[in-house]
Amino acid sequence: MSLPHEFKRIRLNLARSKEFPSGSERHGYEFVAPLDAKGHIDPKLWQQHREHCGVRRFWAGDDETGHLVHKPGGAEHARWVFQYDPAPEDDDEAGYRFGSHVFAPGEYVSIRDHDDDEIHTFRMASVETAQ
Repeated sequence: MSLPHEFKRIRLNLARSKEFPSGSERHGYEFVAPLDAKGHIDPKLWQQHREHCGVRRFWAGDDETGHLVHKPGGAEHARWVFQYDPAPEDDDEAGYRFGSHVFAPGEYVSIRDHDDDEIHTFRMASVETAQ
């Protein structure tokens, strides 16, 4: 099955930090999400094709795979998370304000890491049509 053209493969690389002054291409995420014309995640299209919205977390050779999930909470409190195990909630990695971010190369987003509960900033390295 081919996905609608709105589905994009988004690669996030760790941005500059104290530990990585130049950022890191070996730490980040690659995920598939439907984007609207303005570059925002489209929750209605996600709901229709959520099984195709996978994520791969790569962390210096330690990879995890899961899905992009939209948690309920209404307009103010709904959130997007990366979920690696469908049962427990302790492995969810929440994207900070993913619903309002524009997903385009060069933009930045923050994600709360489930391992150390730290918020890390990522730079969008690429946004390409998913296949």
